Amino acid sequence: MIPRFDIATLFVDMCQTVTDESILGRAQRAGKIDVRYWNIRDYAGNKHNRVDDATYGGGKGMLMQAAPVYRCWEAVCDSLGEKPYVVFPSPQGKLFTQQKAVELSKRPRLMFLCGHYEGVDQRVLDAIVDEELSLGDFVLTGGELPALAMVDAVARLCPGVLSDESCFTDESLYNGLLEYPQYSHPAVWNGVEVPPVLLTGHHANIAKWRREQSLLATWKKRPDLLETAPLTKEDRAFLDKFRAEENSDNGSVAT
Repeated sequence: MIPRFDIATLFVDMCQTVTDESILGRAQRAGKIDVRYWNIRDYAGNKHNRVDDATYGGGKGMLMQAAPVYRCWEAVCDSLGEKPYVVFPSPQGKLFTQQKAVELSKRPRLMFLCGHYEGVDQRVLDAIVDEELSLGDFVLTGGELPALAMVDAVARLCPGVLSDESCFTDESLYNGLLEYPQYSHPAVWNGVEVPPVLLTGHHANIAKWRREQSLLATWKKRPDLLETAPLTKEDRAFLDKFRAEENSDNGSVAT
């Protein structure tokens, strides 16, 4: 079954411009994923294709109405022959993480509902949405950008989208750590040399160096990740040694 992504939006061209390019575009042309776009205005049910109205209780801004969104969802269900798992990008949702991307990549039928204006009528959200997800504690003008980011993060984990599984299993956050630093030609640039171990061709030593650099990068940049990362005894010993050396250099006592 080819993984399918259905994007319900008021801005189809905006979404298609992104997903038809680069890796996602090639994956679609190769039949590895299927991305479809649904213009919610097509389900407005009025001659002006209006999908928004004023909110009950007053306040500024317009709200996307329930009926057009629901009819759009019904059309997606009819096209699929089943109900998709519906994700609603929202600053009220749980934080979207790499682990969540992995989880969603196991669902072959994903629909992303992109809100706009002041949001979407709560009644239709309660009726069709399975999960609200957020890129962070900030607000955007619409759900398209976070939806596209999520589609990209999930789709690249689907079989055949990237050339090899290691293309994403070695990346930041997949295994709970940040990725190690990487280098390309030339061996010396602007007076700075590539770490010598990478030039040796000794795969075991290179793997060990990369693991240690991944641990160091995580400790320096995102120490919070170490609380839940699956660390081995060797990992913990390495970090303890590094912390002790850091404390010694700073003239403090390691604890």
